[in-house]
Amino acid sequence: MFSNEDYLADLLVEAGAVTQEQLEQARSRGGSVVESLIAETELTESTIAAVLAANAGIEAISLDQTPPDPSVAEAIPNDIACRYKVIPISDDGVYLTIAVADPFDFEAMDSLPAVLSRELNFVCAPYSGITEHLQQFYGLGQDTGGMDVTGGEEVETGDNDAPIIRLVQGMLAEAMKQGVSDIHIEPLETSVRIRYRIDGKLVEVANHPKKLLPAIVARLKVMSGSMSIAEKRLPQDGRIQVKAGTKEVDLRVSSVPSNHGESIVMRILDKSALVLGLPELGFLSDDQQTFEELIGLPDGIILVTGPTGSGKTTTLYACLNVINRPDRKIITVEDPVEYELPGINQVMVKADVGMTFAAALRSMLRQAPNIIMIGEIRDAETANIAINAALTGHLVLSTLHTNDAPSAVARLADIGIKRFLIASAVRAVLAQRLVRKLCPVCKGPVELTEKQMRGLNLDPSRISGSTILGPIGCEKCRGGGYKGRAGIFEIFKIDDEVRHMVNENLTSSQLRRRARELGMRTMREDGIRKVLTGMTSAEEVLHVTMSDAD
Repeated sequence: MFSNEDYLADLLVEAGAVTQEQLEQARSRGGSVVESLIAETELTESTIAAVLAANAGIEAISLDQTPPDPSVAEAIPNDIACRYKVIPISDDGVYLTIAVADPFDFEAMDSLPAVLSRELNFVCAPYSGITEHLQQFYGLGQDTGGMDVTGGEEVETGDNDAPIIRLVQGMLAEAMKQGVSDIHIEPLETSVRIRYRIDGKLVEVANHPKKLLPAIVARLKVMSGSMSIAEKRLPQDGRIQVKAGTKEVDLRVSSVPSNHGESIVMRILDKSALVLGLPELGFLSDDQQTFEELIGLPDGIILVTGPTGSGKTTTLYACLNVINRPDRKIITVEDPVEYELPGINQVMVKADVGMTFAAALRSMLRQAPNIIMIGEIRDAETANIAINAALTGHLVLSTLHTNDAPSAVARLADIGIKRFLIASAVRAVLAQRLVRKLCPVCKGPVELTEKQMRGLNLDPSRISGSTILGPIGCEKCRGGGYKGRAGIFEIFKIDDEVRHMVNENLTSSQLRRRARELGMRTMREDGIRKVLTGMTSAEEVLHVTMSDAD
């Protein structure tokens, strides 16, 4: 009910509204001290409001004698009024008078002027009167500015919403419609730039006046429910759950102070991605069969490698979706947990309280899991625990940052893992990149240039009789010629011969050459297959495999 009941109780004793004995009796019963005092003494909410107002230096009012003007209800958006438990009383054009139940709720008192972009005059009123008027004006518990009972934010807009709410909700709705992966809100010197990342490419979609930045940032922080509006000097992180029609989407929000104001990036985590299978990731049938056999093994480590943004986490989730069965106990340790997976125990890393990857893993092993998923192997301690888990009968799935699959061996050795342990524990490494898929509506025949033929190492006889498709551009793909993304892969299986080479301390390039001789298909070669099937274009494959050592 109040931000600091102990402080309020002391004020009530000091004002003579209750005795010290009555206070001690109320405290001995547990629960809310203030509610106990109201129930067991002659203390009233009006008296509480008067005591709080006197100590805060503001006026106390009765909402019966000074009723709020319904015409100014729109001055405060629904969700903000309900979150901070405030009611607009009147508006003289200069000051908006707001009734609060708790003038010592400093977050509300500090944040509201910035959120509303108004000069405010605060008065204090009884708590029950404010909640009654919240119900009357905003339908508290029924219609809280688009918030549903689970805390989700409806993306659909309404005619009565404030302009900033409509702007933010419109921005989110358009992002959902276009399949955006990230929304960037960037303060420039004189404007606020809005950019969407669509299929891996940043696209500028709007520019707004600079004066709107504080209200946009405040609105998003309010929606997150965990970010402080008053804090503008330090980075913050939060989450927003939204609904777009029947689809539930999580937004991971990051704010960072910049020289022109707070910059916001929202990563869109679409829960429908949880149902992805391996074909939807871009696996062709032969690679899919090979990889399904690998993740069906009873023990060992399967690693997924690639740079940031190459879809490694999505691949791990798809693997879990394939192997998740009632007879298997699966535990994950992630930083952070991006998606909630039904039937799987997920642990989030919290380094500030000592819950590191290594600490979580040690505890997880005592839970007797069959399968462990580690978001990323970053250090020797985590790697050693993963190796030991794999050697004692667990299947371990994880990621590493390497450019290709064979380099994972050198990476593990660099962080301190002995090569004989790597050879014994690691079953396979999957390296991947993301390529943009050709728009299914407008893709059309193109001729490969001589440079593209050389880059792909394609013999003209290989494409004889084949129709090579490329990007054309239409309304559905915003003229870009691409819609969606898929993976290109290389699968490095560690069999007996490769184990011998790992123990012999061969370099990454030597391992790669030998793996090629043994039949490993590189990412570029997998990309060529997908060019020939019409999934993507030659220029996309050449672009994302520039570091391919062919």
